[in-house]
This record gives sequence, structure tokens and C-alpha cells, in this order.
Amino acid sequence: MEAALAGLKVLDLTQFEAGTSCTQLLAWLGAEVVKLEPPGCGEQGRWLLTEKPGYDSFYFILLNSNKRGITLDLKAARGRAIFLELVKNFDVLAENYSLGTLETLELGYERLRQLNPGLIYLTIKGFGAHGPYSRYKSFDMIAQACGGAMALTGLRDSPPLKPGPNIGDSGTGVHAALAVLAAYIQRQRTGRGQKVEVAMQEAVANLARVPMMGSYVTGRPVKRAGNRISVSGAPGGIYRCAPGGYNDYVFILCTSAEMWQSLCRAMGCPELARDERFADPKARAANMKALDAIIEEWTQRADKHQVMRLLGEAGVPCGKVLDSLEVLNDPHLRQRGFIARIEHPARGALDIPGCPIKLEDSPVEVRAAPLVGQDNEEVYRDYLGLGREEVEELKAQGII
Repeated sequence: MEAALAGLKVLDLTQFEAGTSCTQLLAWLGAEVVKLEPPGCGEQGRWLLTEKPGYDSFYFILLNSNKRGITLDLKAARGRAIFLELVKNFDVLAENYSLGTLETLELGYERLRQLNPGLIYLTIKGFGAHGPYSRYKSFDMIAQACGGAMALTGLRDSPPLKPGPNIGDSGTGVHAALAVLAAYIQRQRTGRGQKVEVAMQEAVANLARVPMMGSYVTGRPVKRAGNRISVSGAPGGIYRCAPGGYNDYVFILCTSAEMWQSLCRAMGCPELARDERFADPKARAANMKALDAIIEEWTQRADKHQVMRLLGEAGVPCGKVLDSLEVLNDPHLRQRGFIARIEHPARGALDIPGCPIKLEDSPVEVRAAPLVGQDNEEVYRDYLGLGREEVEELKAQGII
């Protein structure tokens, strides 16, 4: 069956991660995404974090699968003229340049909407297009700091800590993809495009809104709770497993009397549920250290895989702490098809995380990210009717 977003055409001017993760989601779901980059070395993400000079970085490869790639010099008058013709053919333009970059080139939304009234113009900025911080540059960790994530992360008496996942970047990308689809659905009704703005700070604050809810109750900042969902919940935290290595831990969480009793039975200690120290949530919170010691003494008798399997089958929420290689090789993720095998033109066969969205009627095939300008001839032919000689001439002039 046809892909879910077949027919949606996206001109992708994004770089790094917040924007590229958005357009990758759209490409995974079947949109025709054409990534436009400067001629030569392409967007900065290709080479900024590569360990092999001359090879696209894994950073770029992981964020740009399922896209077509073209090059165009937007600083050249001929390049801008080609761009203005090109944009007439697209439903969506996505960019995350510094504020005012496209406007300086006279390629901002107000001009583009005159050429293409149905254009959905997505702009992603660290702090948005207006407000006191709007001119400030941002990266993932800046958004995590200003969006509240860092203040919530870490041990109670430790400094704030950056969460490991790039929620400031890819978290913004997910919000942006949803925003584009909302505008696209609205255009189906009205025929009008619109400007769509997503700020990284606001995306992080949205993801942090539930952990921040304690402030509504107390009127004070929420304290860091380490590996617990709250400073008073028990049992609920990280417990060491055999053989005691760097990531040999599980996270166990009991939020009901039934889960607590199931944990006690699974540990072979049903009498623990009747112990006065642990008889109810308030008692367990008061005796948290003693309870954690009992649980960890038990978890250290087996490895994290065994503990998760035993508790999972007993109905107790438990997650083994998987390191990066374990995630890529996790049999569950592989059986579900989340880890995808691609053939990269330069890197060869790679197993990478694929699309996390499952559509029964239009499954996603993950394809390798394009090389710089890989699809110049086909895209300029398909969209502008240029022949091979014209494309070669533009290449010789450094326009593409």
C-alpha cells in the first residue's frame, strides 16, 4: 500500500539535529524529503563529528535516512533564482538556521508565500523568533538547561545534570513533525499554507511539565530525586545486579500494593509484605534505605537480564539498564524490526535505529542517508526539468 505521507513534498534546509530529526520522521512516513545543502562539504553535521576525514559522520547518517540529497549555493544570485523556482513545487520548507539568515538572503517566509501560498514554512529556533532570548544561539544542552530538564536531573545534593538523550534536539524534532502535519491537515481544508514555529526551550519544558508539577503544590522549585520518580516513592530506583559491571543494573518500580506483593513473592520473601517497616507506602518511604538494601541483596544474585525476565513475568515493572551496544543488539528490538540494516554507499552495511512508528497498512523501509549532492541530476530534472548538460554546467560553476 502507498506510504502514509506519499505526495507530501518537503524541501529540507535543516542542519545538525533538531530540524533533521523532524524531516527524517516525515521521510520515514513516506514524504518526499529533498535535503538541500551547500555545494562541496554539505551541511556541518556531515563532517563536524566524523572520526574518518572524508566520510560522512554517523551523526549525519543516523539523522538523514530516507531523504534525497541536492546541493545549491544560496549565497549566489543564480542559486537563489533556482531556489525560488524550486520552492514553488514543495508543500513544506523546513529550516533551523540562525534567526534572520534566510531573510538576509531575501528568502524569508513573506517572499516565499507570495510564490507559493500553500507553503508550510517550518522554522525551528532555540528560543523562538521573538522574545528576550530570541537572538541567542542554542544547542541541545542549552535547551535542556533553559527548559527545566537539567534542574530535574541528578542526585538530590548534586549539581544539575544533562540528561543523556538529546531531548532538546530530537524532542524538538518530534514536536516539529507534529506541527507540520497539523498545518498540512488544516491546509487540506483551507488551501492556505502558514508559518510554523517550534522553539527548543519550549519543547523541553513541555517534556518536563509532569516532573515539574510539584511546584504547583508547594510553590517551590522541585528538588532533584536521582533515580527515583519522587523523593518519597519506594521501592522505586536503580539496583545493582551480577556481575557488578558498569551498567549491570535494573530499575524496579512498584506503584500499587499488588505490585509490591508480587515483588516480595518473586524475591522468595512473601513475609516481607507483612513486615511493619514496609506495610504501606508511607512506611516503605520512611524505611527506604533498609528496603533498598534488601532488594539489592536479592538482585545481585542474578544478572540484569534474568532479573527483568523474572520480575516482568511476575507483573512487576522492571527494566534492565541496556548500554548503547546492548540496545543495538537487543533481541526484542530486532524481532520488532526497529533495528534496521542499511547499505551506505561509503560506510557499507550498518545496523541503525529505524522508525519508532508502526503503521500496519504502510510499513517503513529504512534507506541510507544520501551523499553530498547524490540526487542532483534526478531532482533538478524532476522538479525543474533541467537536462544533464544544464546540471553539469551548474556544477562546473559551483552553483550546485
